[in-house]
Amino acid sequence: MEHFHDLHLHPPRSLARKKLLWSIGLTGTMMVVEVIGGVLTNSLALLSDAGHMLTHFSALLVSFLAMVYAGRPAEKEKSFGFYRLEILAALLNSFILFVITFFIFVEAFKRIQDPRPIRELQMFLVAVVGLGVNLLSAKILSGSAEDLNVKSAFLHMLGDTASSFGIVLGAIAIHFTQKPIIDPLLSVLIGVLILIWSWRLLRDSCHILLESSPRHIKVDEVVEAVRSGVQEVKDLHDVHIWEITSKMYAMTAHAIVEDMKISESSAVLDRINHLVENRFEIGHTNIQFELKEGEKVHHHEHEH
Repeated sequence: MEHFHDLHLHPPRSLARKKLLWSIGLTGTMMVVEVIGGVLTNSLALLSDAGHMLTHFSALLVSFLAMVYAGRPAEKEKSFGFYRLEILAALLNSFILFVITFFIFVEAFKRIQDPRPIRELQMFLVAVVGLGVNLLSAKILSGSAEDLNVKSAFLHMLGDTASSFGIVLGAIAIHFTQKPIIDPLLSVLIGVLILIWSWRLLRDSCHILLESSPRHIKVDEVVEAVRSGVQEVKDLHDVHIWEITSKMYAMTAHAIVEDMKISESSAVLDRINHLVENRFEIGHTNIQFELKEGEKVHHHEHEH
């Protein structure tokens, strides 16, 4: 019997898609404003932030399309559906961010060597608008940050908010010091932030694609919980736990039990499934029962 609740109809993901769509609209609008503002004010910091927003806009769009496509019914060849597309999208986004950061650093190096005059008042006004938009977007996304794509978008927004605040302060500093070199230095700081986000996104995406155990789920703790919580189970071995996509966990294991009827083993299986789902949020299990050593060897395979 196979059971993976809400595999294709997942309400939180529907809400996450709506939030991503709102964020796409706000980010796209602000990106255009910052491009225009960066050109008119000659501010590399604004252009860097606009470049980051372009990357962010593309990343959000890819994530949104991936989430929509992931909702398609599973096929025989893709029994878990298309949820891994979300992780591939997050991985692609991390590489795009690395590329945009490289160009920011190159242009910043040129402007540090040859500072250009900045229209700091206009720069300040654009940065204030950007700060407001980023705060609004972060608020929209904050409630669904458990999904990897929404989490990456939320972290981007927090970083965008910090960079917008930095640009506001930078415009003020340029006004009072009349030192335009502050602008490319700000763009370098923005680039460093982008590198940090890129690395975290790359790390988390690879962790899932390599089918590593979720960071917050320890295999030994799951084994001990089943052994102590289901008395018929004497031990577990060959335990594998992995993420199909964000917050969607699966597990396979061999459970050593005493000889029993199939009807009794089904009840034991239900208790195992209830325990791992409620304590560790593991929604899909494939448990193989094995008899204790010394008894007649045979196996019962069960799926949950």
